[in-house]
Amino acid sequence: MTENNHCIHGTKGMQKVCVSIVPIFNHLTADEMKEIVKTTNSVTHPRGDTIYRADEPSEGLYIVHKGRVKIYRLSETGKEQLVRILEPGDFTGELSLFSESVHDAYAEAMVATELCVMDRNDFQQFLLKYPKIALKVLTEFSSRLAKTEKQAASIAMESVDTRVATYLANLVEETNNDIIALPMSRKDLASHLGTTPETISRKLAEFEDAGWIDQTSQRNIQVLDLDALLLA
Repeated sequence: MTENNHCIHGTKGMQKVCVSIVPIFNHLTADEMKEIVKTTNSVTHPRGDTIYRADEPSEGLYIVHKGRVKIYRLSETGKEQLVRILEPGDFTGELSLFSESVHDAYAEAMVATELCVMDRNDFQQFLLKYPKIALKVLTEFSSRLAKTEKQAASIAMESVDTRVATYLANLVEETNNDIIALPMSRKDLASHLGTTPETISRKLAEFEDAGWIDQTSQRNIQVLDLDALLLA
């Protein structure tokens, strides 16, 4: 792991909860879960801390217990490209579980974050012992690939208006609430949608002027006309 200010704790209670909320593990029995918990370490990272960097050896599976993690790449010009954001129950570093490799992206704690970390060799043993875990991992890979392809198609084929409006509409659907909180900064949102922070701010202002949304703060938005967003 990257040399930084993280701390490692031996809190097995936290690790048990951490492992149990991950989709690739939550189908296991209590005894099987205990076996996995024994192999994990608890790690904390303050906001802004780099968890790992591109080209560093990938050492294992990182599971988010609390907090939020940004996975991103840097272009040759230094421009940041957001890959995805991890919430509690999500994981990263899975490619190292099948072969020795290096990270192809950066991981950064967006807020104070607690992780459970499992060594590559330990996880490989669990894949052999519990084949269902391997199937769950493949399902997750398939889901991520589908999302990546959908995002690429959206950036290539849809207008910025449509991309921003669809993103807001999806947040409403996911939370089942017309008052939504952007889970990332406008800079990260711009990277995610393939545009610029200035364009994001301008489009949100246009939506507000049209009466579709109300920006109650920099991050909080009330959607007033979901149908209009869906038609943008």
